[in-house]
Amino acid sequence: MTICAQGRECQFGEVVDGVMTANDAGLMVESVWSGVLERFSGVELDAFVIMPNHVHFILFLVGAPLVGTLSYESALPIVNEQNTRAGTRPAPTTVGDIVGVFKSVTTHEYSIGVTKFGWPQFPGRLWQRNYFERIIRDDKELDKFRSYILHNPDRWVEDEENPLISTIPGTRRRS
Repeated sequence: MTICAQGRECQFGEVVDGVMTANDAGLMVESVWSGVLERFSGVELDAFVIMPNHVHFILFLVGAPLVGTLSYESALPIVNEQNTRAGTRPAPTTVGDIVGVFKSVTTHEYSIGVTKFGWPQFPGRLWQRNYFERIIRDDKELDKFRSYILHNPDRWVEDEENPLISTIPGTRRRS
């Protein structure tokens, strides 16, 4: 999964010689990411990297049904022993829920950092409106994406999220 900073502003640190060094804002984002487990049950965190203007991560929704296989039973109300309605099952946690909370909390904490610590202000929003997600289907893909994430700082000089890439002749940035 990838979430980009609004306008691809480099708010979270810098990459020098293939090594990402998070600034205080980047360390805050890492801390919020680590805290996802405290907010959601049934979530396992895997590979994560913060970059100057985006984050990449892998997470698992433990016990989530496969895509398109939400069972009929999971939508039924819960009935107690007296056969009276006792409520409904809680909706399963979604990737959108997790990303929404992550963006909200990091934006709040970053705003505090702007006021208290003089962090650079962000342009309207800290994060872009959406995010990029991909379902990983097997161990081979999982290994490929883990490697991509963990080695992302090594490739920063050619990363299309790098705002300097558009200044290199023969390259262009996606919009």
